[in-house]
Amino acid sequence: MSPFDPPQEIASELQISLPQVRATVALFDEGATIPFIARYRKDRTGALDEVQVRQIEERLKYWREFEERRQAILKSIAEQGKLSPELEKQLAAVRSKTELEDLYLPFKPRRRTRAQKAREAGLEPLALLMRLQQERMAPLEKAKAFVNEQVADAEAALSGARDILAEEISEKAHLREMARDNLRQFGLITTHLARGKSEDSPEAAKYRDYFNFQEPVKKIPSHRYLALRRGESEKILSLKIELESDRLMERLRRSLQIMPNAWGDQLKLALEDAWERLLLPSLESEILAELKETSDLKAIEIFASNLRELLMSAPFGTRPVLGLDPGLRTGVKTVALSATGQYLEDTVIYLIQNEQRAKETFLKLLHKYQPAAIAIGDGTGSRETEKAVRSWLKAENNSALVVRVSESGASIYSASEIARQEFPDLDLTVRGAISIGRRLQDPLAELVKVEPRSLGVGQYQHDVSQNALVEKLGQIVESCVNQVGVELNTASAPLLERVSGLGPKLAREIVSHRDAQGGFKSRKELRKVKGLGAKTYEQAAGFLRLRQASNPLDNSGVHPDHYPVVEQMAKDLGVALAELPKHPELLPRLELQKYMQGDIGQHTLKDILHELQKPGRDPREQFEAPAFRDDVQELEDVKVDMLFEGRVTNITAFGAFVDIGVHQDGLVHISQLAHKFVKDPQDVVKVGQTLRVKVLEVDPKRRRIQLTAKL
Repeated sequence: MSPFDPPQEIASELQISLPQVRATVALFDEGATIPFIARYRKDRTGALDEVQVRQIEERLKYWREFEERRQAILKSIAEQGKLSPELEKQLAAVRSKTELEDLYLPFKPRRRTRAQKAREAGLEPLALLMRLQQERMAPLEKAKAFVNEQVADAEAALSGARDILAEEISEKAHLREMARDNLRQFGLITTHLARGKSEDSPEAAKYRDYFNFQEPVKKIPSHRYLALRRGESEKILSLKIELESDRLMERLRRSLQIMPNAWGDQLKLALEDAWERLLLPSLESEILAELKETSDLKAIEIFASNLRELLMSAPFGTRPVLGLDPGLRTGVKTVALSATGQYLEDTVIYLIQNEQRAKETFLKLLHKYQPAAIAIGDGTGSRETEKAVRSWLKAENNSALVVRVSESGASIYSASEIARQEFPDLDLTVRGAISIGRRLQDPLAELVKVEPRSLGVGQYQHDVSQNALVEKLGQIVESCVNQVGVELNTASAPLLERVSGLGPKLAREIVSHRDAQGGFKSRKELRKVKGLGAKTYEQAAGFLRLRQASNPLDNSGVHPDHYPVVEQMAKDLGVALAELPKHPELLPRLELQKYMQGDIGQHTLKDILHELQKPGRDPREQFEAPAFRDDVQELEDVKVDMLFEGRVTNITAFGAFVDIGVHQDGLVHISQLAHKFVKDPQDVVKVGQTLRVKVLEVDPKRRRIQLTAKL
């Protein structure tokens, strides 16, 4: 049998050619990052995109762990002296962790079981007779010969022998798989009100629909299963899998070839015990865990997709803004930010207490700093603040945009170590206003400072595996940061640490070096940063930007390793390198074949030309603020059939939540997202998208708004 080959397995399951997989695996083993491989090694991987590269990484980890576990199992069984050639062949052939563990189960070290006690009492020969079902003497008569100090009577002997057989049956791999498949196909998830809980208790009210609930295992959607698990964890619901087992038991009896005699009756009893006491509890736990894992993955994927859209929201750009953190009783915290987000000044506007003075204070800042936009946090008091600001701007004939900005996570940032390092002398509330203003200027640069789980775009985020969630969201942040690129001389340490090849320590070293030396003048100066070696420079440099660099390529996605090729292109076209980006019309004259060398092939050259046509381009969309209705400010103002232009704030498996400007997001159920059938809401809407909706139903008491996008 040929040796186990992870790349071969990956190529087969992902439908990617084996040479592409092998090239990608080799790059991983060389220490390359996913963004670097997907962006700068296309000619080695056959232009695999970031998603495919990440899939290869995930499956490579799975198969290497799988093989490590297989070798440990082989060693364990061999040390027990029980590794037969047939078993070794079976273990070499399996390709799933479940099959692997099923084969290992009979050899797995375990606690002292009922079957083990029966073996120690000398009942294994009696169990063998039951298994063969060929002894002529009646079971009870035969069992008398096995009575001893540990076995009280013949009935106890038969019971012990059945314990041995029950354990053997429960550990047979093919029988376990038969039972497992039956539970998956025909099992029912059932929930009931937990013992001792009252249907009328406040904590049980939200689970009322699940007090007597059942749904097929194979059909239950991820969001519902997570809701049931939450009810169970809160001790409101009891949850289990039920199965009408007659069909399964008949299949198991046929598989064991149970005969119609007295010994067969004993084997049948052992089988029933194996199912009720051993197989069902074990497989139920296994399948519930599988459902939890798949439900987690679905919820995490939804969260990740929402997070990507949020991070990639259109930036307002490098223009001055005022950031306002509304507060009715404590006042509106107001800060002025420069075009690059630098803190300039702060004040407090007491809108409710003294509107005239509030207006004067606001206009003073407006005239002094000439902001292009006013960013207002969407928390309590935002509508009142927005209304006042709009009226003041109108009276001044000022065209500054007024934009509501999500405050999710702003308070967490304000109290964080990152905020304390950035603004050690400022109050928490002022830091919050700064964050609001910067979120408008560049959402990505500011939101990376906040734990992604705090950004309000998840579904059941507290119910899923936190390790898996953190890992996935970290991947999304890394992907977005490297897709956009980072301005080396203004980026914060939290933003820099997400750049390919860097990390928290090197990010801090870069900022320290920048502060001490007055900024970088070229990418190659990165090599002077303490601890930043050649390999790290290779992985990171292409994702960093320098707007003011003398070499225009330093503000582009062209990797420094490829500068000589671009210099040769400029020379061949008869223009200075600095002038080349200004003359994209010359680029079609180039014969790309001439420049192919090493890792620079057709794909890389096309990317280089694309960068030269528009160096430093931002892949995010142009900024466009949603226009909320001026005549509707509170939930009580909302009426059925009203039309709104809102902003999608969150997407779940069952629909999308939309901010229509009344402090309460409305739900567009999946059935109301489009005139066609929608399987996944993310197929038709994205977080941050502007969406026109109509009100279907309003429930002020429960604070619920039902919307439709089917206009």
